[in-house]
Amino acid sequence: MKSDVIIVGGGIVGLATAHQLLKHNPLLKITLLEKENALAKHQTGNNSGVIHSGLYYKPGSLKAKNCIRGYHLLVDFCRENSIPFELCGKIVVATEQEQLPLLENLFVRGQQNGLTGLTKLSGAELKDYEPHVAGLAGIFVPQTGIVDYSKVAEKYGELIRNAGGLINLGQKVIEIKISNHSVQVITEKNTYETRLLINCAGLYSDHIARLTVPDLNVKIIPFRGEYYKLKKEKEYLVKNLIYPVPDPNFPFLGVHFTRMMKGGVEAGPNAVLAFSREGYRKRDINIKELTESLTWPGFQMVASKYWNTGLGEMYRSFSKTAFTRALQKLIPEIHENDLEDGGAGVRAQACDRTGGLVDDFLILEQKQIINVCNAPSPAATSSLSIGETISQIAEQHLN
Repeated sequence: MKSDVIIVGGGIVGLATAHQLLKHNPLLKITLLEKENALAKHQTGNNSGVIHSGLYYKPGSLKAKNCIRGYHLLVDFCRENSIPFELCGKIVVATEQEQLPLLENLFVRGQQNGLTGLTKLSGAELKDYEPHVAGLAGIFVPQTGIVDYSKVAEKYGELIRNAGGLINLGQKVIEIKISNHSVQVITEKNTYETRLLINCAGLYSDHIARLTVPDLNVKIIPFRGEYYKLKKEKEYLVKNLIYPVPDPNFPFLGVHFTRMMKGGVEAGPNAVLAFSREGYRKRDINIKELTESLTWPGFQMVASKYWNTGLGEMYRSFSKTAFTRALQKLIPEIHENDLEDGGAGVRAQACDRTGGLVDDFLILEQKQIINVCNAPSPAATSSLSIGETISQIAEQHLN
């Protein structure tokens, strides 16, 4: 089974990469391998459905460049393919005095990243956007929107097949062999051969990378984000999207409110260590994977640095009352009985050996292989731009 390019991973990044490769070079023979029996089963299918604006990311970083370009590509793609979406905007709210300088920094960063129409809001002006919110000040970000990324991923898959690409499901990769002119990719069912391998395996991207780079300097640490949903009769409390000012030292945005494209309002997520890479429930435990996380030197350093924050997140995971208190900082009218259990997602967060939570997208190249080793949020928003970036790298390898 020979291909010009094999892509491992049927999430939104792998699909967007295959789509962009075929769009720019229709003659390429491309095979996408996905271990599940359906596409977009993990990070893509379990996220909050936000179209991110690029507000948070360091100017010039891969996240900033790809999010902003990807935002425009995604909006155009949805329009061209009749995928429902809405650019409803969001507010970022400072609820404490010490958050005001951080809010100002966010405003400046948004401007540096080219966002137009950002509006500073006083505490009273916040009510014009979200009548039930409480805060000292805020920012309105008009570019933020909502979409169902599962539908986006489905359309990518459809276009890949229409362009002659192969999508093979139920193909878990277990071994990779490199020779002078080709790469053999061995799954539990088949053996494939390719000129170039692209690893977009998300939660298992480091496992796939280590098949050819045993001394890889990063490990994926899975963080589960748990949501509640507002009961139907309380959805009026949230018009669109309401975010807190994030902790600049922690790569998560804090619990927030998100109106969903498919209906309803989510509240959350928290961010707790998942005891399994695909641990969507508290009782999902994989001893081998948990041991990998706990014994990774980088994670041990992160845990020692953020133990207090981590304990708070874990407490909220088990205490609906504590979770509610966090939400009440933004909307004081919320009560515990206004919330019902929602879903959960798992974020694949790369952590290096020295304790750095990798803050940017991370694409590592070697001969005949491209490893995408860190692509958490805003990867869904950025998917077409990331796919374009990877396809340009791939063309250099193929040439």
